[in-house]
Amino acid sequence: MATATETFSNAKLLSPFKNEPFIDYTKSENVRAMREAIAKVRSELGREYDLVIGGKVIKTEGKIKSLNPAKPSEVVGIHQKAGAEHVDAAMQAALKAFETWSKAPIEQRVGLLLRASEIIRERKFEFCAWLVFEVGKNWAEADADIGETIDFLEFYAREALRLHAAETPVQLPGEHDQLRYIPLGVGAVIPPWNFPCAIMAGMTCAAVVCGNTVILKPSSDSPTIAAKFFEVLLEAGMPDGVVNFCPGSGATFGNAVVEHPKTRFVAFTGSKEVGLDIHARAAQPRKGQIWIKRTILEMGGKDSIIVDADANIDAAVEGVAAAAFGFSGQKCSACSRAIVDEKVYDPFVAKLKERVNKITLGDPAENAPMGPVVNEGAMKTILEYIEAGKKEGRLLTGGAREGTEGYFIAPTVITDVPPMGKISQEEIFGPVLAVIKAKGFEDALAIANNTEFGLTGAIYTSSQEKIDRAKRDFHVGNLYINRKCTGAMVGAHPFGGFNMSGTDSKAGGPDYLYLFTQAKSIGEKLT
Repeated sequence: MATATETFSNAKLLSPFKNEPFIDYTKSENVRAMREAIAKVRSELGREYDLVIGGKVIKTEGKIKSLNPAKPSEVVGIHQKAGAEHVDAAMQAALKAFETWSKAPIEQRVGLLLRASEIIRERKFEFCAWLVFEVGKNWAEADADIGETIDFLEFYAREALRLHAAETPVQLPGEHDQLRYIPLGVGAVIPPWNFPCAIMAGMTCAAVVCGNTVILKPSSDSPTIAAKFFEVLLEAGMPDGVVNFCPGSGATFGNAVVEHPKTRFVAFTGSKEVGLDIHARAAQPRKGQIWIKRTILEMGGKDSIIVDADANIDAAVEGVAAAAFGFSGQKCSACSRAIVDEKVYDPFVAKLKERVNKITLGDPAENAPMGPVVNEGAMKTILEYIEAGKKEGRLLTGGAREGTEGYFIAPTVITDVPPMGKISQEEIFGPVLAVIKAKGFEDALAIANNTEFGLTGAIYTSSQEKIDRAKRDFHVGNLYINRKCTGAMVGAHPFGGFNMSGTDSKAGGPDYLYLFTQAKSIGEKLT
C-alpha cells in the first residue's frame, strides 16, 4: 500500500482537478455492487466506537446511539459520549500534534488527503451504504455525498499546493519578498448530519492540509460515518492527535471546545440559532487567550425558485420538485419557496401536483425515491409547520406522516402562501414547499429577497434581461439560472451564503483555504 508521501508523487497530482463521476445505477454491475455493500454494512450495524484523543482510545459511561431513521429500532452505531471533562485532554493532544504537523512538509499533508481520497474511492459503495442506514439517503443522494467527499479531498490538496507556491505581487529591488500562508492552530470542527461525510470531511481536511490540528465533534445523528472517515485518515497515515474524534453533546462538549482559550478557530455547519450562539461564544475572550477566534459558519437558508411568466414550465416544475424533495428537503440549499408569476400560476400548480404525487416513499436501502427525515424530533417539528401552513395557505398535496415505522412525511405542497407567512419565512428543513403567487418579475424578485437568509436561489426564464437583473439583484451566495437550486459542485459552484446564511465561506472554491491560514509577509534585504 502506498504511503501518503508516495501518493503525492503520483502523476495524477499534476492533472487538473475533475469532479468525481456519479455512479450509473442503470448498469447492473453497479446495482449489484451497491446491494453487496448494503449487505456488508447491515452485518456491521450496532458496533461500538471509541473516542480517540491523541491516538488513545477512551470509553465513557454515557453513550450516543445512532439509529436508522427508516427503522429506528435498528442501531447503526454506539458511540462514546465526550463531555466537558474531555475537552482539555483533546486540546492538549491537538496542541502537541500541532507542534510537528504545522511544520510537516507540504508533501506529507497533501499526500494524506490524496491517499484518503484513493481509499474512499476504492470503497465508495460501502461508504454510500453507511449513509443509507445512518441518515436515510437513497442511493443517488448517498453517491452525491461520497462523490463530494472525494472532490473536497482532491480539490483542497491542489489548493494547498497553490497556496504553498504563493508569491508577493511585487518584488522590491534589493529585497527578497515572500508571502507565506501559515496554519492558525487548533480548530473545532462541528459538522451537520445532512451531508455527514462530505461537509465533515471537507471542513476537517481543509484545516488539516493547511497544517492545523482538529477536535472533531460530529453530529449525534451521524457519528458512525465520521468514525469511518476517521479510520480512513489513520489508514492514510495521519499522525496521532492531528484529528481527535470526539462525538458529544453540543451543549456540553461543543460549547466547552468553542470557549476554550486555546481554540483558534471554529468551523461549523448547521442551523442559524446554533451558528449565532457559537459566534457569540467565540467572540468572548477567555483568560489566557491571545488571539481573536475565527469562525467559519455555514448556516440556514430559505431558498426560492422564481418561475417567470416566460419560463419553460415543465422544466421549472421538474427543477422545483427535485430541489424541494431531494433527501426529503433536508438541505440548506433546498427549494422551500416557489415564487410563480400569476400569469402561469395555475398551470404550474397543476403540473407540480401531478409531478409531486409521483414521488414514492420507502426504505432507502431499497433505493426508494424519497426516504425519512432524520429523527423523531425533526418529524414532529416539520408536522407542526405543516399544520401552520394549512392555516396560512391551501394544502395541495401531502401534509401528513406516512406509515408507523420510520420518520416518513409525505412530500407536502402548500399553495397561496403569503410572502411574509410563517412557512414562507422560517427554515423548515423538511419536505414542505410553499408556493407564492407573484404579480410579475419585480414582485417575484422582491419576495425572493424578503427573508433574513441568502443562501441559494434560482430563476426559470427565457428573458436575458431578467437573467441579467437576477445576477445583479437576487441576493444569494449561490444563484442558478434555468436549473434547480441544489447540487453545488466542488470547483464549479463555491458554496456559501449571505446574511443569516453564514459567513459566505465558499466551500469548494479558491478562497476557502485562506480561512484556515494566516498570511505572513516577509521582506529580506539582500546583501
